[in-house]
Amino acid sequence: QVQLVESGGGLVQAGDSLRLSCAGSRRTFSTVNMAWFRQSPGKEREFVASINQIGGSQYYTDSVKGRFTISRDNAASTLFLQMNSLKPEDTAIYYCSARFGNSGAYYSPTDYYYWGQGTQVTVSP
Repeated sequence: QVQLVESGGGLVQAGDSLRLSCAGSRRTFSTVNMAWFRQSPGKEREFVASINQIGGSQYYTDSVKGRFTISRDNAASTLFLQMNSLKPEDTAIYYCSARFGNSGAYYSPTDYYYWGQGTQVTVSP
């Protein structure tokens, strides 16, 4: 079983930075591929970034490339999302998620089996 708990969201102004964290289950964290998704009101949940079990491969949606960085610390069982140069359109609930199996470019929410409760990120103009 994989339990995930996000933290680090908040209200910031455009151009500011935030770092999201996701604490995972110590026993299984290093064995799972991890990802961040986000969801705005009235919109479908969308892929933001993913990282493989050892942190050697990362994937990003085009709208965050060059601004967001996904990373993980397996010793601390924690996933991170460093968000720089935030824009109002980044406003959403951000979810961390996990999947067992092959690493690679998995962009659909249905590819991920475990989810956190989400953390709200609001970027004002």
